[in-house]
Amino acid sequence: MMTHNLAELVRYRLGQADEALRAASILLREESLRARVNRSYYAMFYAVLALLATRKEETSKHSGVIALFDRLYVHTNVFPQDFSKWLRRAFDLRTRSDYGTEVAIGRDETERQPEHASRFVEEIRKESLRVIGPE
Repeated sequence: MMTHNLAELVRYRLGQADEALRAASILLREESLRARVNRSYYAMFYAVLALLATRKEETSKHSGVIALFDRLYVHTNVFPQDFSKWLRRAFDLRTRSDYGTEVAIGRDETERQPEHASRFVEEIRKESLRVIGPE
């Protein structure tokens, strides 16, 4: 049985993921590729934080979140290997666009990322809500 506070945390993180996805959609229309990359990655990151919260798992580092996701959910076949690839690719693009010295991240590099982020968040939402149960 999930405690009330933990279930609230899971729902809060899923809300953060939804907000980041909405922002990514707006940023796509505005041709703001770097910011879109950031928001798409963070949508996935917040979704994974929600999922990890269902197991009372947490870490303060992005690399730790990705490693836990792989160990607990991809290597155990809860989610397909593609989800790990998408998350790692999003993290790489976000890091390069936020901290790198490249002049620009190209549209071709980021074209499928929002689509992957949406599918990723939706599937993680289903699993997270399955674990915490109805409100």
